[in-house]
Amino acid sequence: MSSDGLIVVDKPGGMTSHDVVARIRRLARTRRVGHGGTLDPMATGVLVIGVGRATRLLTYVIGAGKSYTATIRLGQSTVTDDAEGELVAATPAGHVTDEAVAAGLAALTGEIDQVPSAVSAIKIDGKRAYKRVRDGEAVALAARRVTVSRLDLLAIRRLDLSTTVGAATGDDDDGGGGGLAAGGGGLAAGGGLATGDGGDGLAVLDVDVAVDCSSGTYIRALARDLGAALGVGGHLTALRRTAVGGFTLSEAATLPELEERAPEVVNLTVEAAARRFFPQRGASADEAKVLSHGGPLDPAGITGPYAVFDPAGGLIAIVSDRDGRARAEIVLAPA
Repeated sequence: MSSDGLIVVDKPGGMTSHDVVARIRRLARTRRVGHGGTLDPMATGVLVIGVGRATRLLTYVIGAGKSYTATIRLGQSTVTDDAEGELVAATPAGHVTDEAVAAGLAALTGEIDQVPSAVSAIKIDGKRAYKRVRDGEAVALAARRVTVSRLDLLAIRRLDLSTTVGAATGDDDDGGGGGLAAGGGGLAAGGGLATGDGGDGLAVLDVDVAVDCSSGTYIRALARDLGAALGVGGHLTALRRTAVGGFTLSEAATLPELEERAPEVVNLTVEAAARRFFPQRGASADEAKVLSHGGPLDPAGITGPYAVFDPAGGLIAIVSDRDGRARAEIVLAPA
C-alpha cells in the first residue's frame, strides 16, 4: 500500500483532532499528515486523515457535507454549548412536549443563518474566539448561512436530575445523557441552580437526533438554539460524526487497529481517494506531461473540480474548467 493516501479514523472521545494527527505521524513515520475537519474532544467518529501527497486533497474534504448523531439536553445551558463547558443556567423542561421538540427541530432545518458558538476556533482579528472568551472578553460572532438538510428526531428521554454539584451522567434514572452518540458523555449537574417541576431534581429532556448538514454547521449551536426557542436552554451532551462526504463509519479504523498494522496505515491511496471524491477524466501521455507541469488542457465540460489520471491510472491533478481551459487547482503527480 502506498504511504500517500487517506485514512478514515474513528476518533475516540477525549482526544483532540490534533492528538490524532500526532498519533498518525508516529504510526506512518512521516510528519506530512493533516486532518479534514476538526472534531471537538468530546466528539467521536469519522475523522479523515491525509498522509503525504493526500494532504493536498483535504481542502476538498473539509468542504464536504457531514452527518452526525447527537444528543441534546434541554433544560441546561453551558458556556460552550456542550458538556465540556461550565453550567450557566438551568430551567425545568418537563413541560416541553414531544410535539414542541419536533416543531423546534423543523424550524432549524433547511438554509438557516446560524451564529457559531462563542467558544469556537473562529478567528476575530487574528485571535481565536475561544481564547478571547477565556480572557474574559465578550464575543459576538456574526451569523453564517448553513444548510441543515436533515434534522430527524430519533428519541426523547425524560429525566429528573440530582442537583448535587458535579453529579455525573450515568447517575440519571435511565442511564444518563450519553444516548445513541456513544463516547460523548453528558452533564447531569444542577449546580444549585433552578430545580425541577416540584421534585428534588431538575426535569430535563435528552433528545437524540440525526443530522445531515453543510460544512461549517455547528451542532452545538443547533442544541443551543433549540433550547432557546423552547425557552429552557439546551446544550450538546454527545456527538458522533457518522460521515464526511462519502467516507463513513463503516470503513473507519480505530487507533488500536491502526497501531496493529503500522506503518501501513493508509487505507485509500491518493488515486482511490480521488476516484471516490471527484468526477474523472483520462489524459494522454502528452496531456499528462503538460498537466504535471501545471499547464492547461482543453476543457472537458465537467462542472466543478475533477480528477485527471494518466494512461497508467496515476493521479496527475485536480482540475477545473475556467476561462475556456482545464486548469490545475492542485498538481499531485509525483515530482
